[in-house]
Formats: sequence, structure tokens, C-alpha cells
Amino acid sequence: MMKKYHMSSFAFNAALSTLLFTISALAASADDWSKRSIYQLVTDRFALGNGSRPSCDTSEKKYCGGNWQGIISQLDYIQEMGFDAIWISPVVENVEGTPSSGDAYHGYWAQDITSLNAHFGNSDDLKNLSSALHARGMYLMVDVVVNHLVAIPTNPSGVWPETFNYSLLQPFGGSDSFHPQCFISDYSNQTNVEQCWLGDASIPLLDIDTENSTVVDIMYNWIKNIVSDYDIDGLRVDTVKHVRQDFWPDFALNAGVYTVGEVFIGNVSYVAPYTRGLDSVLDYPTYFAVYNAFNNGTSGNMSAIADVVTQAQYEYNHGTFYVGSFVENQDNPRLQSTVSDQSIVKNFITWPFINDGIPILYYGQEQGYQGGNDPANREALWLSGFSIDNKPLLTHVKSLNSARKQAISYNSSFLTTKASFIPQSSVSTLAISKPPMLTLLSNGGNSSNATWNIPSSAGLYGGNKTLVDVLTCDTVTTGSDGSLNLTASNGLPKVLMPSEAFNASGSLCTIEAEGPSSLPVKSNGSFRTVVHAGAEILAAIMWASLIAFVPGTMLL
Repeated sequence: MMKKYHMSSFAFNAALSTLLFTISALAASADDWSKRSIYQLVTDRFALGNGSRPSCDTSEKKYCGGNWQGIISQLDYIQEMGFDAIWISPVVENVEGTPSSGDAYHGYWAQDITSLNAHFGNSDDLKNLSSALHARGMYLMVDVVVNHLVAIPTNPSGVWPETFNYSLLQPFGGSDSFHPQCFISDYSNQTNVEQCWLGDASIPLLDIDTENSTVVDIMYNWIKNIVSDYDIDGLRVDTVKHVRQDFWPDFALNAGVYTVGEVFIGNVSYVAPYTRGLDSVLDYPTYFAVYNAFNNGTSGNMSAIADVVTQAQYEYNHGTFYVGSFVENQDNPRLQSTVSDQSIVKNFITWPFINDGIPILYYGQEQGYQGGNDPANREALWLSGFSIDNKPLLTHVKSLNSARKQAISYNSSFLTTKASFIPQSSVSTLAISKPPMLTLLSNGGNSSNATWNIPSSAGLYGGNKTLVDVLTCDTVTTGSDGSLNLTASNGLPKVLMPSEAFNASGSLCTIEAEGPSSLPVKSNGSFRTVVHAGAEILAAIMWASLIAFVPGTMLL
């Protein structure tokens, strides 16, 4: 028997909106983020919407004019490198008028979390950025600060405790929403870390009282609303270790999207508990091991990277599959502030793309920026002209993104298979297997003769197997027993994949495929088609479901 169901246009639109929201929410899971690669940018220093390129002296710590419209104008630049997500600076209103400490251009000195930072644009501008990204199949990650708000002291210098105009600190507006003033003095005392204040007497970061149930409810509702209002796909959460651990599970639940927290310390065991409250963390323990290994030339211990990663794989919830994997950011010096050897730099940049984590590239790495500690590492990218010509590091990043996408496409278990390390005789080399990838890194630089030995006992490949270095398109062949011995060319990294792992839709490398087809195969140089195809399939499924509710449609 057939029944006829009718739905008003209002109800139909409501159903459509619900389904579209469901699509967006599903696309923001930790599993889906694990397929992505992220381009991190400082909003004020990336691009201006009017296309101008003013001077920007980082030492002055002033706003230089970058905004959300500027990001929209340069999405081609980001996407053509193979990135399908961006992480932007905090978006809320920050404190103004701090001449001794500079402007809050970075976004981490929030004053009113219910309003947006007008320096970056208005509500429509942020919504337009979100929409522009989603139209390209890209994700939006927003940086958020939960630990503190900032106010300029209102009492004379030297008077203690300091006083503040709490009415500016919204949505709280009273001193009882903050812990009593005390600056962190003992990082071995977790209560001191969580309840005392960051900053100093000139720019005190008033520590929000996350033991106060009213404050907790405000913060949970705030994060739920900001994610919904601006269709945010993921959150980078600042200063996570300065808030009690049991605050975070319900925060993540209310956010409803992937959450990755900053726990600024190199100790895996200290960091691990935070991966049980949030989806994961920025992998600082591995960052420190990687930075030390490459910043110190051949005296850097590459095997220390393997030790830290192996420990993190064991101790982190979900292993290291959901971590944010990075080698530069706004809080740490760029490698090129101390290292000029481009072979070392290329090895260094390779790391985030070939391990278990979600790769994050800090803006300017691809342009060879060399800023040291904050604020020097927050340069204006528009001064590079967004050039893509004669930019070896940009080409390197594009190849790495393409190779990772192809590895995901070829091996359905790539994202859930732990990276493993093949022991090497030298602490200056590292061999990482994450099928179908085999990555060979070294820290000797362009004059080194680093060698790697992959024994047959490693069981990676069969005999006489053709492997392709996706960074050069050179091929090598395993021995009859599956072993492999290679020497670095000018100290450059190698990212190898078997020829059958390539397909014919890309433009990175062209080789003769193994097997009966003998078709030329290429690595996938663009993931955009795959993203859009997946979106179209999902849309078709959802549309088929919607037809059941269209007025006049017959249902069985």
C-alpha cells in the first residue's frame, strides 16, 4: 500500500538545513580530520582583503592589517599546495591600548569572547571565510583561549593586588569569575599551574575560574554557539595544561568538533592524560625531539625521535593518529633562524607529512622565512608576494601533500597503521615505515654521505620491487631478497613508495607501472577532485533521502 506524505516548504527547508548541518558535523570528526593537512596562519600577518602589501615590522608588535577577507583572497595559494584545512588566529575581541607590550594582533589576549575582533573583520566576513572554505571542500580550524582574559590594570604601578575594570571582561564582568591574582611560580605544582596567572604585572592574564560551575556553563555554551554560528570544523585549544583536566571532556562534547590542545611541554607522560579529555594534542614532545635532531647537525640524535614517538604511540589515547604534527609555529623559532643548510631544512619539513599525525605547516615555511623567537617568527606573508616560482620549499611541501593523499588513497589502513622505525647504524639517520611510504631522513646536510640500510628481515617489500622517490621521481629497486641500501644525494630526504601505489590522475611523477597493464602511472597531484567527488556522492545520498519528504512525493 502506498501512502502520500506532504511537507510544507518551511518544514522542507528545515529538514534540508538539518541534513546539511549533519553533513558539516560529520565532516568535523577526528577521523575525518586525520585525512587532512593543515595550513596554520596568523590572521593579521597573512593577507589583506584589499590586496595591499604594507610594511610590517615584527619588532613593533603592532597590527599590520591582515584580515579574514585577505585569507579568502589567497585560498588558491593555500589549496594549490595541497592543503585542505586552515587554522586561523583566535577570532574574539582582544584588549586594546597596551603600548608597553604591543598590540594583541596575535589574538591571544581576549577581553570579550562574545564579540569578534574588528581588526580582522565582522561577523559576515568570518561566515564568508567559512563558506568559501567549505565550497572548496576545505575545513576551518579556529584557535580558542579558555584559560584567561586580559585587562590593563587600573591601579598605580606597584600596588598589589592589581585592580581591573571587570565590566570589560565579557561575558563575566566580575572578579568572582577569576582565580585570585598570583603569577605561576612553580611548574612542578599542578595547582599553581592551573590556578595562578600567566603574563606579568604589565599584561596580566586573568585566570578564569574553571572550578566555578557558573563560569563552566558559560564557557561550554560559548564554545557550542561559536562553533555553530560560524560553521567551524575544528578547534585548536590554547594553554590546555593551565586548566583542570576534568574540564575538557565536556568542553569537547559541547564543541562537537575535532579538538586539538596545546600542552606546551616535552614530557609524553605529562601530555598523555589530555588526550583523554580532548581528541588529541599538538605533539610537542615529538616537536622538541625533531627540532633538537635537526637544529644541531650531525650531533643531533635522530634516534631520539623514534624513542619519543614510540612512547607517545603507546601512552596517548588513539595513539598518535589524531595529534597535530608540526615543526614550526607562532610560539617557537623557525629552524632557518639558526640553520641555513637547505638539505637539513627539507628533511625537517618532511617530518609532519610522513608520520601518524595530522600534518600542520606554519605559514611562511614554504617561502623560506627565517624569523627567530616571538615576535620575529610572525612575519607578514604578503611581503613574499605569494610567489610560487623558484620556491623549492613550496614545491617540496606540495609533493609531500600529494604523496600523503596518494598513500591514503592506496592503502585503506594507512591512517590506522602505526609508523615504525627501522634501526640504523648512525644516529644521524632515520628510516620510517608507514606503508606504502618508506621515508629516509638525515641531518648531515648537503655535504653528507648518509646511508640507510633496510634489511630483508624488515619485511617491507618483496624482491626486485620498484620504488619511486616522490620528491625526485627517481626509481630504485630492492634486492632479490627485498633489502635496500641507499645513499643520500646531497643530504636530501627520500620518500619512497612502490610503483603500484601510484595512479594515473596526478602529475607528480610518471613511471612504468609493474604488472600486466604497463600503464604509465602518476602520483595524485591534486586531492581536490577526490574531495569534491566524495561530497557529491554524499550529497546524492542525502538528496535521495530528502526526496521522500518533498510535497507530493509518493512513498511506499
